Amino acid sequence: MKSVLEVAHIIISILLILSILSQQRSAGLSSTFGGTGSFQVSKRGAEKVLFNMTVIFAVLFVACSILYLFV
Repeated sequence: MKSVLEVAHIIISILLILSILSQQRSAGLSSTFGGTGSFQVSKRGAEKVLFNMTVIFAVLFVACSILYLFV
């Protein structure tokens, strides 16, 4: 059980790192791929999916860390 949890923790941490690094701080995802950089208030499309996946990976990472304490 402990080794399965360790592998899951490593996979979740790698996915979390990749999802954080693929976001840009000042510009949206559209300007990354050559879009115009227009100002938008809300996240749309792939940027919103990437943001939601980052939140999910962060929650899974914390849950996996807490679960690892009790195993």
